[in-house]
Amino acid sequence: MPPRPTYALALAGVVRRYSEGESALEILRGVDLAISQGQSVALVAPSGSGKSTLLHIAGLLEHSDEGEVFIAGRPTARLADAERTRIRRQHIGFIYQFHHLLGEFSALENVAMPQMIRGLSHKEANARAKDLLTYLGLAARLTHRPSELSGGEQQRVAIARALANAPRLLLADEPTGNLDPKTSDHVFGALTELVQATGVAALIATHNLELAGRMDRRVTLRDGKLVELA
Repeated sequence: MPPRPTYALALAGVVRRYSEGESALEILRGVDLAISQGQSVALVAPSGSGKSTLLHIAGLLEHSDEGEVFIAGRPTARLADAERTRIRRQHIGFIYQFHHLLGEFSALENVAMPQMIRGLSHKEANARAKDLLTYLGLAARLTHRPSELSGGEQQRVAIARALANAPRLLLADEPTGNLDPKTSDHVFGALTELVQATGVAALIATHNLELAGRMDRRVTLRDGKLVELA
């Protein structure tokens, strides 16, 4: 029998409930999902369907009520918070709709900082930050602070920051949802190119069906279940 593949992310029977008065509202009802290294998956679903909850559970920011989350083959549901945090820092990159950059630091510093927190030297962190930002077309913006950058440039810095520590898994929640259509197309193109270049596994929530069509797979949430789309 061939060996079972180790997925960058695997969800098995994930259930999430929220209390609503004396009853419980079940948002996720036994979600199963597996994403291989280098594979990109678009999560396309309406607001309120549980997209953000699913991403938070996949990123170990939130616990599920039932089921298991495997990161690089390792079960995480019963791990202590400190170990979940370590795995999150080591293996997972996050991109949000709003860039959440540190306003008092330059683009280069915003990307270098998470690397130095992880233990890289100032020189190594700056070199990788410069390479990522240059790849994303920001070579002339390295010393600029977020307030000096356009919305699209800010989000490209956020993409570089998310990939700075070479994560196995990238999770993005509407990463271009706050941008105009032209800028959104450009930023999404840069994101997908970098995903392919680095070989990271990516789960990206988006409302944009045209952008989702560029990815390897498309899934949606229906009544708390994950469904593959054609």
